[in-house]
Amino acid sequence: MLRLISTLPILLLSLGCVVTVHDSDPDPVPPLPPAEEAPFIEWADAGCYWSAVDRDFVWWFEADVFDANGFEDVSAVYADVLDWDGQFVDSFELYQNLDDKIVWGSDWFELSTWLDCRYPDYIVEFLAYDWLGGVDVLDVTPLVY
Repeated sequence: MLRLISTLPILLLSLGCVVTVHDSDPDPVPPLPPAEEAPFIEWADAGCYWSAVDRDFVWWFEADVFDANGFEDVSAVYADVLDWDGQFVDSFELYQNLDDKIVWGSDWFELSTWLDCRYPDYIVEFLAYDWLGGVDVLDVTPLVY
């Protein structure tokens, strides 16, 4: 009996199992933030129309602006109007659409601008800026009356 008691611990140890856990990622590295990307004006358009209700011409400016860092990285969008020879005429700030964050636009009564809806030789230069100074430019010919 004494012999059974003395061999019992050895017998119990030989029946055990060994579990080994290998750490597959011993030193996790946090992901890098995305690189700074400049905004991209995918589409833009401008023009004017007669508003019978307001009894004035209305100039409209609209642009779709993407940014790989997210739409909140776009800080400002402007529409600068130039004459055919590049001479500056007027500038308009565009505002972000509340429902579709990539769409920027604004409307202006002609009486509040230096523009003439009947003049066919304007160039509208759309400029999109982000918070770190990235910029994109797109020129369009506006639709005039």
